[in-house]
Amino acid sequence: MPEYFNIRYEFSPTVIWRRIEEQIRLDETGYVCVADGNILQMVHRNAAYRDTVDGSMFSICDSSWVPLFLRWLYGMKVRQYCGSQIFEDAVRARKYRMFFMGTSAEVLNALRKNLAERYDDRIASMQFHELPYREVEDFDYPAIGSMVNADKPDIIWVALGAPKQEIFMSMLKPYIKKGVMIAVGAVFKFHSGVSEKRAPRWMTDCHLEFLYRLTREPRKQFRRCGMIVRTLPAILYEEYKKKENKK
Repeated sequence: MPEYFNIRYEFSPTVIWRRIEEQIRLDETGYVCVADGNILQMVHRNAAYRDTVDGSMFSICDSSWVPLFLRWLYGMKVRQYCGSQIFEDAVRARKYRMFFMGTSAEVLNALRKNLAERYDDRIASMQFHELPYREVEDFDYPAIGSMVNADKPDIIWVALGAPKQEIFMSMLKPYIKKGVMIAVGAVFKFHSGVSEKRAPRWMTDCHLEFLYRLTREPRKQFRRCGMIVRTLPAILYEEYKKKENKK
């Protein structure tokens, strides 16, 4: 799988789901990263975190800007496949046993209700587990693994926010016997109706979702956007050099 900006992206939804379903069919484990601009800059700055992202089956592209950069650099025509979309596609498929982990009990209860009413009433009987607030190294991974194994899910959704959720999946992987973990950040909140909402479609189409997030969570998002802006020139320059060296 080719690597761009130090991340092994898979852009095709068809290939993404084929690989996930193959993993499920073989009763094997793995995890998928949903790489937005924040993950892009963290991979660039933190070698240990890059190893964590590299340990995934692949990353899907949760940034509308990465396809633009790839078109400018390589003439590639690829599209964003965001965390909210892969989540919705899995729920709409109505064929996976799913396990939901992370965020608060309030959000999880609302998420269970909304998904069961809108998509599939069987979701009401699936597991929604609140994870306590603690450092990622301090979770009881054997206990969490036993709980997941008892449920035998196909897909395990993890919503802890980056970089915590990616590290969590890598540390949980040795303790689960089957299932594909997918990190989805704020997606539980988007689909719960409790708090956060996704940007309007016209803003995502115009690559302006970051502005919407800035208005919703200014302190958090200004810090993230500032780091992305500071890191982006070096990321683009490094990719340009890789391209030139391949000639």
